[in-house]
Amino acid sequence: MADDKSRLQYIWAWALILMGLAVFVRIPQVMPKIEQIPVLAGNIVFVKFSLYFLGVLLVWGGAQKLYLNFRKSRDGD
Repeated sequence: MADDKSRLQYIWAWALILMGLAVFVRIPQVMPKIEQIPVLAGNIVFVKFSLYFLGVLLVWGGAQKLYLNFRKSRDGD
């Protein structure tokens, strides 16, 4: 059971990292559409910062989860 849980945690960590990287790839593609929204047009710098920060948090959280699970499995063996 512990091995299945560990494997699931590794999969979740890699999913977080890949989603964070996908955010970085996708932002330049959707920014022209976001700039056309009147409510967000005046706050475009804040919107860009928020989206990039979201990507950073996803990658950082996934890397942290990956590191902690690797360390836990290494210390447990």
